[in-house]
Amino acid sequence: MAQGLFGLSEVAAAVRGQLELEGASRTLGSVSIDSRTVEPGSLFVPLTGARAEGHDFIEQAMAAGAAASLVSRRFWSSRRGRIHELAVGHAAGIVVVEDTLRALQALAAWHLRRLPGLVTIGITGSNGKTTTKELVGAALGASRGAAISPGNLNSETGLPLSCFMVRPGTRIAVFEMAMNHLGEIADLAEIVRPDFGLVTNIGVAHIGFCGTQEAIAREKKSIFRCFTGREVAFLPAGDRFFEFLARDVKGRIVPFGPGATRGFEKSENRGLDGSVIHWEGLRIRFPLVGRHNVTNALAAISVATELGVSREDVRDALESARPLPGRSEILRGSVTVIADCYNSSPESAHELLELLGSLPRSGRRIGVFGSMLELGEESPSEHARLGQAAAAAGFDVLCFFGLDARDAYEVARRTMPSPRVHWTDDHKALAQRLRDEVRQGDLVVLKGSRGVELERVIPVLLPDAEVAACS
Repeated sequence: MAQGLFGLSEVAAAVRGQLELEGASRTLGSVSIDSRTVEPGSLFVPLTGARAEGHDFIEQAMAAGAAASLVSRRFWSSRRGRIHELAVGHAAGIVVVEDTLRALQALAAWHLRRLPGLVTIGITGSNGKTTTKELVGAALGASRGAAISPGNLNSETGLPLSCFMVRPGTRIAVFEMAMNHLGEIADLAEIVRPDFGLVTNIGVAHIGFCGTQEAIAREKKSIFRCFTGREVAFLPAGDRFFEFLARDVKGRIVPFGPGATRGFEKSENRGLDGSVIHWEGLRIRFPLVGRHNVTNALAAISVATELGVSREDVRDALESARPLPGRSEILRGSVTVIADCYNSSPESAHELLELLGSLPRSGRRIGVFGSMLELGEESPSEHARLGQAAAAAGFDVLCFFGLDARDAYEVARRTMPSPRVHWTDDHKALAQRLRDEVRQGDLVVLKGSRGVELERVIPVLLPDAEVAACS
């Protein structure tokens, strides 16, 4: 492990695979599932996806320097000669497994287990997962040697990759756990086996996969499935599913939130400048906007104090927090833009409308609301609710974007004068509408799911803005 992550024979044992070729490299330094990101000395794991077959890229991976590759038994049986020829030509190793995804997950789990003294933290929920993960990581990082899963590596493929970034000497690892099908959180919990598990909230995001909010709660609760009694579960005190989430968990329950986090006194809303959080006698200038982000901060405070982080380190971490790309970013120029384009759900959309209602009014307000995806059968009714709430929120102009958002538009235009309410599913048409409507000094709100890519219109609003990708 001093010179790399692991040896190929260790990989074969960890994933219960068959070592067909040893290759020339004694150690493997990284793991990749994308031939375009392969580094010399890495292990390539080809996955079967909806759009591409990873086994078709073994040659590119080895040409880029992959020292070894996993291969599913099915592909080894049908392409053995060609894969063997490639591996010999590149002096690469081959491990044959039943299922490459399951092998990737098993390897990640084995890697975490062998790191002595590692404390793992898993974070899931309907909204606020990434922000809470970043806040927890910031609070722990300076004084506790924490590693934080980067970006959106939070899925059945992304989370294992983040595990391989945890190296010997790391004391705490913080992981985000997301889902797009039932059973995924359970699989991720089996990999991480969190010592500390946190659920941010239970909303209706992903209800298209789960069917009901109760099923979403059951799915998120499975983050605790590996608890044995010594672990800690952090739960949102104000959530209506709190009692369900806490029931029969084999571990200690720590509620968090305005009425539950120990030492919390009050918060002051400072509008687009964030909030001031009064905690343990400290006055924390917290720059992330909205009451929901105060709750995320209180979740981070609860975890950090449980792990013995000092008040001052917690304060410094929260005061240095910055919004992630596309998550309630405040962009200022000739107009002010609230860019919340990374994701959208009924809860987060209404939280944004609540924030706007708390802001002093100066200038016109333009609302751009994109489709909320993955709502399944609830999509028409939830978009109708959004249209009604947006129409009542005092916007001077409302634009709805995307096929699902047409239901919001139809409701809003019955409330507001039709020249002030628009709908399109074309980015160019939306950009032109904003060019026509937006004036200097306006406040423009962009809120939509990642799939509708509302960030594409930011250069129209702020030509000089540097817009980071919402990845």
